[in-house]
Amino acid sequence: MPLYRRGLIASALALPPLSRVHAQGSGSWAPTRPVRIVVPFQGGGATDLTARLFAERLGPMLGQPVVVDNRPGAGGNVGAELVARSDPDGHTLLMCTIGTASINQYLYSRMPYRPEDLAALALVNLVANAVVVTPGLPVQDFAGLIAYAKANPGRLNVGSPGNGTSGHLCGEYLKAETGAELTHVPYRGTGGLIPDLISGQLQVAIDNLPAYLPHVREGRLRMLAVTSRDRWFAVPEVPTVIESGVPGFEAVAWFGMQAPARTPAHIMEHYARAIAAISRDPQVVQRQREIGAEPSYLGPAEFEAFIRAENNKWREVVRRSGAKLE
Repeated sequence: MPLYRRGLIASALALPPLSRVHAQGSGSWAPTRPVRIVVPFQGGGATDLTARLFAERLGPMLGQPVVVDNRPGAGGNVGAELVARSDPDGHTLLMCTIGTASINQYLYSRMPYRPEDLAALALVNLVANAVVVTPGLPVQDFAGLIAYAKANPGRLNVGSPGNGTSGHLCGEYLKAETGAELTHVPYRGTGGLIPDLISGQLQVAIDNLPAYLPHVREGRLRMLAVTSRDRWFAVPEVPTVIESGVPGFEAVAWFGMQAPARTPAHIMEHYARAIAAISRDPQVVQRQREIGAEPSYLGPAEFEAFIRAENNKWREVVRRSGAKLE
């Protein structure tokens, strides 16, 4: 059984009933001013959508407004550093990603924060990446895209929401596995990438699936493959990269919450219980699945173990790809 599935079962068994969560946690700590969830990317992407879904429900539970603060830059490092350097008093949280919590430490030669400067609160969902193309590109499927890239080396630009994101490393991983020459174009988030892809200024994107679903469904973009091991529930008609001729390829993004290290245990527990309760809310489950994310709660200890396992994978992917950033 995969690590995250074992953790999901253990966490579900340990959770108190939803009606008891606020009562158990509210007596020990409460914020004294608005709480900020830092999103280390522009608005409109999966990180932002997930953060806003949880922020609007955390506010009433905490008794204070919860605001989303978008701080894009350096593959998420700008926002993550901001939280890592914040006071550990429970008023600043990070909507972390596979990049900020795992990939970046191996990709960047110099990091502005250490992974241990941030403490795991909860994993909230998993998201497949998708290979999406502008409608005018003369390819019909993923195999055709790779063949086109090989026949036209260096002519295809592949966009990602930024250096160090799972979309970036998926592209590097694919280049290493297929030998295709694709020129990486990093954006500062998904919000700026999609218009260029729709207009044809950009030919290919590899990015978290949710933000692309409306455009694919309305025919403005075409999705050629997903990067999960199995077909993704939101787009069962779209084949996997494995099915499309790249054996063993799997790269699923994930999103969670972190707090500054040294945040007191009773504050961490308060947030963990609140996030667990929100994660089990049927409306939140439904909304996440509607945008293409798989709800996947893990508590602090399980999430920390999950991150360690992901580190082992992405350290090797970065090494094999040869990707390196200053």
